[in-house]
Amino acid sequence: MEMSFFKILLFLHLIINAGFAVPVFGGKVPAVYVFGDSIFDAGNNHFNRNCTAQADFPPYGSSFFHHPTGRFTNGRTVADFLSQFMGLPLQKPFLEAQLDIMKRNQTNYPSNGINFASAGSGVLAATNQDMNVTPLGIQLQQFKSLVEQNQIQKNLEKESLFFLESGSNDVFSYFYPFPAPTLTPDAYVQAMLTQVTNFVDQIYKLGARRIALFSLGPVGCVPARALLPGAPVNRCYGKMNKMVKNYNMGLENIVKAIPTKYPGAIAVYGEVYRTVQIFRANPTQYGFTDVTNACCGSGTLGGLVQCGKEGYKMCAKPDTHLFWDYFHPSERTYKLISKALWSGGPAQIRPMNVKTLANTTSSS
Repeated sequence: MEMSFFKILLFLHLIINAGFAVPVFGGKVPAVYVFGDSIFDAGNNHFNRNCTAQADFPPYGSSFFHHPTGRFTNGRTVADFLSQFMGLPLQKPFLEAQLDIMKRNQTNYPSNGINFASAGSGVLAATNQDMNVTPLGIQLQQFKSLVEQNQIQKNLEKESLFFLESGSNDVFSYFYPFPAPTLTPDAYVQAMLTQVTNFVDQIYKLGARRIALFSLGPVGCVPARALLPGAPVNRCYGKMNKMVKNYNMGLENIVKAIPTKYPGAIAVYGEVYRTVQIFRANPTQYGFTDVTNACCGSGTLGGLVQCGKEGYKMCAKPDTHLFWDYFHPSERTYKLISKALWSGGPAQIRPMNVKTLANTTSSS
C-alpha cells in the first residue's frame, strides 16, 4: 500500500531536519562519474569557450565557494553533496581535467571521478545545439574515450557510482514557440527515454555496475516559465509537468529493468520531483519563505533575466528561496534534496538510497 502523503512528509521532515552535519559513511566508493545538465555541471561549460550557457560570473558561487565556479547555483550541487557525504573530493569537470593534462599540470585524470555534465544540454542531441552545449551522447563519448585509453580502469568502474540527471532542457525546449515541435508530447518523451536506455546500455558495457538515475524536478514550476508565451505565472505550467512526470515514470521503469537486463548491475531511482513538491507544499516547515520567485534575476518571478546579467537583483537571504535563479534551485534546496537521496526511504529514492547503494557490492 502506498505511503500516505502525511507519512512521507513526516519522514522527509525528520531526515532533513535532523541537522546539517555530513552523514557518517562507513563504505568505500573510490570515484563518482557524473553526467547531465546544469543541475550537475561543475563548470564544464566554462572550459568550452564556444558555449553560450555560462555561470562563470558573480554572484554564482557566492554562498559557498565565494567565487564563480561555473555551477548554476550559489554553492554546491546534488552531485557535490553526495560526493562529500561519501568522503570524496568534488569531481573536476572533464574539460578542466583534460586541459590540465594538455598543459602538463597533471599526468593522469583524477582518481575520485570526473564530471561530464554540461549546462543547457539534454538527452537529445538537438536540444540547445545552437548554444554549443555538450549533449548526453557526447558526454558518453568523452567517458568512453578515457576507458579506451586506459585512463579509467575497469575494476575501478565496478566499484564507482554513476550519476545521471538530464532531460529538463529537452522538456523546456519543447515549449519554445519556434520551431514548432514535430512530435507529440508522448513521442518526444519516448525519444528522450530511448537515449537514456542507450546511455545505460553503453556505460554498462564500459564497466559501470552501480548506477543512480535521478528524476527531473517540477520543471513547469521554474521562474523561467515566464519567458514562454501562454505559460501561467500564478501557478506551475501543468502541461510541462505532465511531460516531466511521464518521463520520470519511464526513467523508473528503466531502473527497474536494469538488474535483469544487465547482470551484476544495481540501480536506484531518485524521486526528486516528489521531494521538491513537498517543499513547495510546506515551505515554512523546511525553512523557505519563497518557493516561487528566483532569489537572483529580474522581471516576472525573477524569471526574465539571468542572475548576474544586466539589471538583475538579488535577495538578501538565498537560503530562504527554493530557487536561486530563473532555472535552478538554491544551494540549500540542493542540500535538502541530497539528504533525502542519501538516507531517505522509498518515497524519496528506491529500491535503496545512495548510502546503501554505496555500501552494496556489485556481483560481477
